[in-house]
Amino acid sequence: MPVLEAVEKSQSLVAVKNVLFATDFSEASEAALPYAAAFSEYFGSELHVTHVLPDVKFLRPGAPDPAFFGPIYEDAHSNAHDKMRRLSKRMKAVPHQVYLPHGEIPSVVYTMVQELEINLVIAGTHGRTGLGRLIMGSVAEEILRQAPCPVLTVGPNVVGASVRNLGRFERDAKIAAAEIKDVLYATDFRQHSNGAAALAASLANGFGATFGMLHVVEDYGDRLSEDPGPVEASLKKLREMLPADLDLEQEPEFLAQFGVAAESILQTAAERETGLIALGARSANGHLKAATHLGAAVAHRIIVGANCPVLTVRS
Repeated sequence: MPVLEAVEKSQSLVAVKNVLFATDFSEASEAALPYAAAFSEYFGSELHVTHVLPDVKFLRPGAPDPAFFGPIYEDAHSNAHDKMRRLSKRMKAVPHQVYLPHGEIPSVVYTMVQELEINLVIAGTHGRTGLGRLIMGSVAEEILRQAPCPVLTVGPNVVGASVRNLGRFERDAKIAAAEIKDVLYATDFRQHSNGAAALAASLANGFGATFGMLHVVEDYGDRLSEDPGPVEASLKKLREMLPADLDLEQEPEFLAQFGVAAESILQTAAERETGLIALGARSANGHLKAATHLGAAVAHRIIVGANCPVLTVRS
């Protein structure tokens, strides 16, 4: 069942009609390609592929003559066009449009989300730049912070598993949609995120995947073995997060664990061989720490450490 059909079964969910894939032609973007194809296929959506070209600005007095940099910039522009043409050829089986706008990446992506009515942004990340507390470095962090729609990030462990050992022939080959056999939704209950949980469940339905919902109890005191109350309360809350009208083909699994959030989520995902981790998100209000309800540090560790993509869904 396409994800779009699953989403339309519940009035609490929003159909995903337009997917934006932001690429810089790096290994990280290459690793994200199969997921762009998969989501477009299962949603039955239009895929919009963009590479943002930087503007050349000479604002400082005494800067070198712009004519000196003109040929260099034109070469970069031409190179980007060539790469986009090759990428478009590889994706000919997926309905898509390509864009080569100029400007600062986060603001251009934000504008495209608004103008094209984008419902999902997909981007790869190598996870190395920026401070450790930030999500994927300044550019991708800003996309995650600003985007008003769900954002799928494909982290460095996915890149390592799927791209770095590919030869030139494979990288020039047709894009095959990624398989997602398990979806894991993680929450700490600090934000009302029933819509995010329901969307994650619908994704699992559309992909024909198993679905798990996880809450990690971090504040359990020193009477862990004597007091099962927090676990039972957590399981009850998880069950209540799914709308009654959500028609799932497989029964979801509800999980509550004691431990450290990021480590427990990553371990559970590894054990389940999860193909997609979903995190509820709240309005950023200009601050990265509000980008996900699990907190920036936890989200960073999950994105960088996961062997699968991480989807953040705003409530």
